[in-house]
Amino acid sequence: MMLARVMYDFAAEPGNNELTVNEGEIITITNPDVGGGWLEGRNSKGERGLVPTDYVEILPSDGKDQFSCGNSVADQAFLDSLSASTAQANSSAASSNNQVDILAQIGCIESFSQSPPSSSSPSPSSSINKVSSGNDPWSAWNASKSGNWESSDGWGAKPEGTAAQRNTSNNWDTAFGHPQAYQGPATGDDDDWDEDWDEPKASSPYFKDSEAAEAGGAPRGGSRAGASSMKLPLNKFPGFAKPGMEQYLLAKQLAKPKEKIPIIVGDYGPMWVYPTSTFDCVVADPRKGSKMYGLKSYIEYQLTPTNTNRSVNHRYKHFDWLYERLLVKFGSAIPIPSLPDKQVTGRFEEEFIKMRMERLQAWMTRMCRHPVISESEVFQQFLNFRDEKEWKTGKRKAEKDELVGVMIFSTMEPEAPDLDLVEIEQKCDAVGKFTKAMDDGVKELLTVGQEHWKRCTGPLPKEYQKIGKALQSLATVFSSSGYQGETDLNDAITEAGKTYEEIASLVAEQPKKDLHFLMECNHEYKGFLGCFPDIIGAHKGAIEKVKESDKLVATSKITPQDKQNMVKRVGTMSYALQAEMNHFHSNRIYDYNSVIRLYLEQQVQFYETIAEKLRQALGRFPVM
Repeated sequence: MMLARVMYDFAAEPGNNELTVNEGEIITITNPDVGGGWLEGRNSKGERGLVPTDYVEILPSDGKDQFSCGNSVADQAFLDSLSASTAQANSSAASSNNQVDILAQIGCIESFSQSPPSSSSPSPSSSINKVSSGNDPWSAWNASKSGNWESSDGWGAKPEGTAAQRNTSNNWDTAFGHPQAYQGPATGDDDDWDEDWDEPKASSPYFKDSEAAEAGGAPRGGSRAGASSMKLPLNKFPGFAKPGMEQYLLAKQLAKPKEKIPIIVGDYGPMWVYPTSTFDCVVADPRKGSKMYGLKSYIEYQLTPTNTNRSVNHRYKHFDWLYERLLVKFGSAIPIPSLPDKQVTGRFEEEFIKMRMERLQAWMTRMCRHPVISESEVFQQFLNFRDEKEWKTGKRKAEKDELVGVMIFSTMEPEAPDLDLVEIEQKCDAVGKFTKAMDDGVKELLTVGQEHWKRCTGPLPKEYQKIGKALQSLATVFSSSGYQGETDLNDAITEAGKTYEEIASLVAEQPKKDLHFLMECNHEYKGFLGCFPDIIGAHKGAIEKVKESDKLVATSKITPQDKQNMVKRVGTMSYALQAEMNHFHSNRIYDYNSVIRLYLEQQVQFYETIAEKLRQALGRFPVM
């Protein structure tokens, strides 16, 4: 008999032959290899079903083989866990001490990077810089500022008091975690790529709030081993590992990469070089597929780039992989907004599929509009692979890419004069002030819009319905008088009452026609703006390194030429930041002009429709 200890909670999807298990539970393995990363198990109640292989740990067949005192399975599981934790702690401490010794020798211990959070920490906000104030990505960056900026997150604000008081009737309440807090891809064999992993986690379908999101939000992209553990911050990847920024600033000679990212000076300052022809990608035709003889199901989307008109199919997990690769490669220089949340319960419902496809479309369109992202090899591979072999080859190549993290700046070539450190710092501060102010403005509009949505879909239609019913009740009372000359009046009052009931329906439906798009645009920009604290933090850290370089020169740790190289490379980072901000501003102007224009057009049409209905009701009452 084979036993296994459950390492992470797993909630079964109804109708999928799965078994709900809880952390610490001991189950009996009835079939260890069902296929596709699943096994079949039986719990203590005799219930049988499928459980993800990575969610359990197979126990030795006889605990006495390892423990002479004859420990029970539960005791052995406890000791295994304790032993693993102790070993991990010792390993981490030794690694940390070695890194500090190495950095101390070159006289530049990192002052701006945080240690990665513990894998057992329940906080959903693990990122390059530790976020300590709810789910607001700005709080850590603000800590070093002398100003008095608010660090609370308006998106997760509770205008009605506590989370328990919050109306959960719409999806605008959902608070995403920090978009740059990378949660780690599934680390499995490439042959398991077709495995379905819409893992259990707190997320919200259309117009259904999530308690976990309310409390700070389990971020999108949780690892397959559960949202409460196995969190991998960016510095687990090449280019983000310590010593971090020194890897770029103090390298004697930067390797010349094949991929060059030019930066030119245009009418509005530094800018990326845009391709001669642009393209979009249409996300459509969601279809439900299955595998393992129908035991597992998934949704697959058809992607069609407009420049090739050749379609490829991808599941959500493939989008997730792309997001993670883009974040690892470009996240130090370019804000990569997170994908819509994963979901298990109700993920095949029509309304949820529609919402997810809409947000995936917005995300893909955003990536296609970026001149660097859209032309990158990993993005092109995602859209243009021809068969499974080509896909897996490209996937492995992307995952072995060493030009990631801060090293992405080594691929950038500004066609502009060198900048001095004062100007670099001023540019960085200006970006920080604007993005923080815009972040506050976006959150305020989201909060106001959320309250307006609630009012339009709740109390306001009810008020119109009450008016309509009251008028119709009055007409019924009048008709009971028996007076022959009031039939026309009673009919007119009845129709007026019905008009107000129709208005109630119009009011309840209107937010989906205008406010929805304004909120989605703000929601998207909130994700963008949440990326900037880490980007700005990296720039400020690099600037501090240059300021410290005088001491290093004085103690002969580095040469004057090394310092000049550092200033030049920080200048490259500054040009990249300015180029990205110019791209950001041009998109911002276009997007907000379009979405607010649409909102106002729909509002005009809405009120004109109401006015016309009221005119028709008014026409039934003669002037006396």
